[in-house]
Amino acid sequence: MEVELIYHKLKNFIPQERIKINESMKNHTSFRIGGPADILVLPQDVQEIKEIVAFCRWEGVPFFVMGNGTNLLIKDKGIRGVVIKLSQNFNDIEVNKNLIKCKAGVSLSTIGRVALENNLRGLEFACGIPGSVGGAVVMNAGAYGGQMADVVKKVSVMDFEGNIYDMSKNELEYSYRYSVLQKGDRILLDVEMKLSPGDYNDIKTRMEDFLARRKQKQPLNLPSAGSAFKRPPGNYAGYLIEKAGLKGFRIGGAMVSDMHAGFIVNIDNATCEDVLNLINHIQKEVKQKFNVELEPEIIIEGE
Repeated sequence: MEVELIYHKLKNFIPQERIKINESMKNHTSFRIGGPADILVLPQDVQEIKEIVAFCRWEGVPFFVMGNGTNLLIKDKGIRGVVIKLSQNFNDIEVNKNLIKCKAGVSLSTIGRVALENNLRGLEFACGIPGSVGGAVVMNAGAYGGQMADVVKKVSVMDFEGNIYDMSKNELEYSYRYSVLQKGDRILLDVEMKLSPGDYNDIKTRMEDFLARRKQKQPLNLPSAGSAFKRPPGNYAGYLIEKAGLKGFRIGGAMVSDMHAGFIVNIDNATCEDVLNLINHIQKEVKQKFNVELEPEIIIEGE
């Protein structure tokens, strides 16, 4: 279906100011890389998401659901069909004693602040991790010995038929940087987290400590998608990449950070191709020198 026609049909149930045509994905990823999405939609509630998905399935239009785009590399020709972005409007939060329930589009930094304000501990590890709660839950994001699997109690999801139901923590099949939601056959809507009562000053101190460590060790001043590779068993990707002599190694506008070798940074208008070539080079060198297979942690989408 032609892009203009998709746009005009979507306008029947989504206000046109929340539908963008031929939208550069550079504006929607922390890597600042990527070609255009045919259509990008910013739904505000579950009903709108349901209507967009039903429309796409009925019309045979491909669709892709994203959060804040902090772990995402979009290819240079962009994304065909409809991109459903859940971060900008989809962000309500409720606190009930030691439970926090929020929409998938809430940023991790916001939910961390809410936990602190309510004297709840358990989310300190997430302080400074960019991105949305939804993305973090799907990827089982973690740092400093904590991970989302430690705090998630249950989630609410929608399948592509429009059925909405809860999934318990056990049903998410959590493991290192994995949940069953990565299969991509459901859309995460809400997350309920169970935290523990704590002391405001203790929580604040831990958060500030983790944030300071991040700023000291990670290239937060340059566009990136966070850690480029998953941690190999019994080792660290950044350590192996540095030992392979690749710190500061560059292909086109993409570079292995000279601050932390586990990060690939966009140093000068990098293309997706630059990043993919750099990933391949790193994998080849590390495999050759240490016989370790590095697996990307970044999600790659588009064409």
